[in-house]
Amino acid sequence: MSPAAAVRPVPEDSSPAGAAQPVPDILAAVDLGSNSFHMVVARYSHGQLVIIDRLREMVRLASGVEENGRLDKDVAAQALGCLQRFGQRLRDMHADSVRVVGTNALRLARRKQAFLERAREALGHPIEIIGGMEEARLIYSGVAHTMPSEPGRRLVIDIGGGSTELVIGEGLVPIELESLQMGCVSSSERFFRDGKLSSKRLSRARVAARLELEPVQAAFRRRGWDHTVGSSGTVRVLGEAVRELDPQIKSLTRSGLERLLGYFCEAGHVRELRLACLADERRPVFPGGAAILAEILEVLGIEEMRIAEGAMREGLLYDMVGRFTDEDARERTVRAMQRRYHVDPAQAERVEATVLDFLGQIKAAWRLDDPLAALALKWAARLHEIGLDVSHSGYHRHGAYLLENADMPGFPREEQRLLARLVGGHRRKLSLDGLDELVPPWDRSALHLIVLLRLAVLLHRGRSPTALPPIELAAKPRSLEVSFPSRWLKDHPLTSADLQQEIDHLKPHGFRLRVFTARGRGG
Repeated sequence: MSPAAAVRPVPEDSSPAGAAQPVPDILAAVDLGSNSFHMVVARYSHGQLVIIDRLREMVRLASGVEENGRLDKDVAAQALGCLQRFGQRLRDMHADSVRVVGTNALRLARRKQAFLERAREALGHPIEIIGGMEEARLIYSGVAHTMPSEPGRRLVIDIGGGSTELVIGEGLVPIELESLQMGCVSSSERFFRDGKLSSKRLSRARVAARLELEPVQAAFRRRGWDHTVGSSGTVRVLGEAVRELDPQIKSLTRSGLERLLGYFCEAGHVRELRLACLADERRPVFPGGAAILAEILEVLGIEEMRIAEGAMREGLLYDMVGRFTDEDARERTVRAMQRRYHVDPAQAERVEATVLDFLGQIKAAWRLDDPLAALALKWAARLHEIGLDVSHSGYHRHGAYLLENADMPGFPREEQRLLARLVGGHRRKLSLDGLDELVPPWDRSALHLIVLLRLAVLLHRGRSPTALPPIELAAKPRSLEVSFPSRWLKDHPLTSADLQQEIDHLKPHGFRLRVFTARGRGG
């Protein structure tokens, strides 16, 4: 390793962890929604995504989340059966890059680790659980990329099984995002569980929706929009039902939806709804979705809306393309957080270059070949000092809190949580609290990443622009040997003392750090 390699500032995304790569030929996105599971497979050709296959199964996962947060065994078994079928199709089509995301139902479920591991085995790919704001961002991306470009702002409404997303954007850029805790499954379970329909029940469902909308309606009205678009299955089928009752209507109108609700009351029960567009599997959750949409149109003063073809799964595909073409939303988020929390970019670059060099030396021994290992260390190095903007005392804990709880566009919750654990553990006495909550393999590998980050930060504690000497690492599962050139540690007694203290910090956790010089052991 050359002396400059560990400390030379790295140009934006020029490292292997962030470099642009060719977009794979076949990409797939899997959306584990609270109502339905969707999979879309696309071919990337001449800068365009061409959809070559779609699969959809109604799983109704939200109805399987019990009051104590556990997943019902029968619903979990149905979900895993669906994922096995999806996994077979992915293997048959030789998808080169796959992203699988879980939304509201999996956000709310507790003790879901065993299910996630079995789901990963069934699909052959890990599951990312995303937050509501990230879900809203991906929905808007899917709509914006699949609709014709037009001037003005666009309001996108997406009613899922467990949550409803509202987004105002312009072009491809979301401006105002919101995720509300109401969906077609949860509303129908609450107000129409037995299938009976009446004006009183519909009124109660609409009042509940209005209460959820109340905190956000003023902000959305202030922002304003020129066009309204609905996405996903609930809104699409509602639009078809409105047009079926009145073939003269060309779009989903507020008056048409009110007429549909009147038809519900006349029918009296979901089984009596004589609508060709309404599949039997959707009947139990149809009234809840209708009540939510009717109240959104009422509260926001919307008279009509168009239906989009794209939704979150298309947004996932375009987000994947962005990760390969140097437009990774996560990179933009990290840069924005560096600016917001006044990070010293030179110090961050020094730590980043050093920790990535260390990873390169030991990743085979510690089995850290997963690309996320390099990305997580890169982002943690860039953000490890954001807590200083809160307070110098315990700033690593402040940084961890910010990373765990901030809205970070592009980041699934598990990546955000891993990043928080790295930053929270990068200095002072080491705490392993929360590592066992990470998804595999990071529940086991995070400690190794923390050790590398701690070492890189320690060596740059003096914030000097002077290059570090060549430093060689050798690793075993629970130990790390660090070798310095002869006399360097004697010439840097403060660093030597810090390293000795670091040995003491790691020892209680069953991890052995050994420090050598060219002449022999130093610790």
